[in-house]
Amino acid sequence: MTLSTTNTRPATAAGTLELGGDLTVNRLGFGAMRITGDGVWGPPADRETATSVLQRCLELGVDCIDTADSYGPEVSEELIADALAPYPDELVIATKGGMRRDGPGKWRPDCRPEHLRDACEGSLRRLRLDQIPLYQLHTVDPDVPLAESLGTLVELRDEGKIRHIGVSNVDVDQLSQALDITPVVSVQNRYNVADRKSEPVLERCEAEGIAFIPWFPLAAGDMAKPGGPLHELARAHGASPAQAALAWLLARSPQMLPIPGTSSVAHLEENLVAAELHLSAEDMAVLDAA
Repeated sequence: MTLSTTNTRPATAAGTLELGGDLTVNRLGFGAMRITGDGVWGPPADRETATSVLQRCLELGVDCIDTADSYGPEVSEELIADALAPYPDELVIATKGGMRRDGPGKWRPDCRPEHLRDACEGSLRRLRLDQIPLYQLHTVDPDVPLAESLGTLVELRDEGKIRHIGVSNVDVDQLSQALDITPVVSVQNRYNVADRKSEPVLERCEAEGIAFIPWFPLAAGDMAKPGGPLHELARAHGASPAQAALAWLLARSPQMLPIPGTSSVAHLEENLVAAELHLSAEDMAVLDAA
């Protein structure tokens, strides 16, 4: 880590974002997928380290942790509760339902109402929560009408089991359909400096005041290789390419809420210092054109 900071809670340097008008979070969170085993399957190789990563998140100012019932499955949520419960008042736990697992690296959608209800109830138990602050539909199931899946989340919200609804892996039309059904406070799609296919979704989120949570935020492809534009920009700032990729996301939109994940305390600290890296208009132009 070559950047230095005087901020002992660097996540706070990214500014804040409102979720649903009543939850305020720092704009650099943590994705808890990688604290599980290989292939996002089973327990971590080192449970003590996974616990340390989660606890260090809070020390560094992270107040939004994203997970899912399918991470492990169930392992990530259980680790979060074991490491952090009872939670500080400012911590927002976001989880997801709608994916099943058939083994390491194997995922399949299941957004049937009965499964989503069971998934939410399970997440409540594992996370030791009476209400989940942000519950996200993990994907759109091609075999289940979106209105049925989201209708179940609306019911769960009305029952007080979830506070706000988010969606994930949607296109613009699906987001529009979701907004016709219920208020949506977040969208979680794959997006990074090298993969901007969700740009239209991001633009809709900006127009609607919806948080955009990019997953796989550190991917940069050839741009991060020696001589590539991200590599060169990072070197000019005394930063790593990963830090520069996160800084680009934060500068790209005020609705951006990156959640870089890691199983290493050192990498967590390196990622969060990216909140202190401010890119100029010229820096952004170089990366935008790449």
